[in-house]
Amino acid sequence: MFSFLLILSVNATKVKMTDILDISGSVDFSIEDEGEKGILKLKKGALRRKGRGFESRSPTKLVKEKYDFINSEDSDDRSGPQKSVEGWILFVTSIHEESSEEDIYERFSEYGTIKNVALNLDRRTGFLKGYALIEYETFEEAYSAREALDKSDFLGQAIGVNWCFVKGPKRSTKKRRH
Repeated sequence: MFSFLLILSVNATKVKMTDILDISGSVDFSIEDEGEKGILKLKKGALRRKGRGFESRSPTKLVKEKYDFINSEDSDDRSGPQKSVEGWILFVTSIHEESSEEDIYERFSEYGTIKNVALNLDRRTGFLKGYALIEYETFEEAYSAREALDKSDFLGQAIGVNWCFVKGPKRSTKKRRH
């Protein structure tokens, strides 16, 4: 800012704004002895810009152009299970702490082939933490296991079986007012 004022005071003749600030496409103006007129001309030629990047388009338009999205108007509005990268995963809760992986595998393999069983152990006690992740290959196998074993008795406790990954409800495309 100070270098700009110094150049203006030294050169009282015709000065190009591009020479001082290296801006392309700027307007030429002459500096007069009256400072207010020069300042008004300078303000009139300046653009007011706010925010990051000085984009003239709205950010939502930029996002829509950059990314593809699937319009799910034909799908239902309810939430439901969602497939993980490897298969359909069930989240089993309230498992007895002294049960073993073989017990769980045996109980859940009645409904289909199990790809993976993940049990977390408590480091301090060595017992199960009380939940497990069970992965099935197909949706039908996972669905039948969920329906049959949810709220069923397993080693004296009622277990809960639910989907690990779920889709949320359909979001409206209308803009909300804050």
